[in-house]
Amino acid sequence: MTNTDAVRRVERAIDATGLVVTGVAEGQWAIPTPCTQWDARAVLNHTVGGMHIFAAELNGTDPGAEHESDWLGVDPKGAYAEAAEADRAAWNRPGALDTTVHISLGALPGPMAALIHFTEVCVHGVDLAVATGQQAVVDEELCAELLSVMRGMGGFDAYRVPGVFGPEVRPAPGAAPHARLLAYLGRTVA
Repeated sequence: MTNTDAVRRVERAIDATGLVVTGVAEGQWAIPTPCTQWDARAVLNHTVGGMHIFAAELNGTDPGAEHESDWLGVDPKGAYAEAAEADRAAWNRPGALDTTVHISLGALPGPMAALIHFTEVCVHGVDLAVATGQQAVVDEELCAELLSVMRGMGGFDAYRVPGVFGPEVRPAPGAAPHARLLAYLGRTVA
């Protein structure tokens, strides 16, 4: 994967998740998601926090809060839009992928950090889409691409730990790429 491909994937995930966030109805923030430990608001808060943290790491700045702080305030959609702008700018900064990114998993070279961030934004966008009944707007091609990348990674089972990814579950016959992706990560999709 080239550096251009890595940034393109992150940008596509930001856009795809942004489309879902825009479609979340006001009364849906407290509903459960396939990421069972979090409701829709918590999933978005985690995603927005991660976007700010990655952007800060890439820019050599302080994110201003901890990952699980309240990043959304009273305007979840506005908070996502702000984070998306900062995140996109950081990944497109010249030399961004030459940066070592420090996150809870440790110090990561830029391309690996981009893959992890792509995974986080894409998967949590799908979590929100499924929870809020917006599967029709999911970027199925992007989900299929991510699933292919994950299946091609050696040692992926090391990430199958509580709080990260569960054991793979069997998707429904003929499941769409987003449902196969979530099943691969241990999420059950009705």
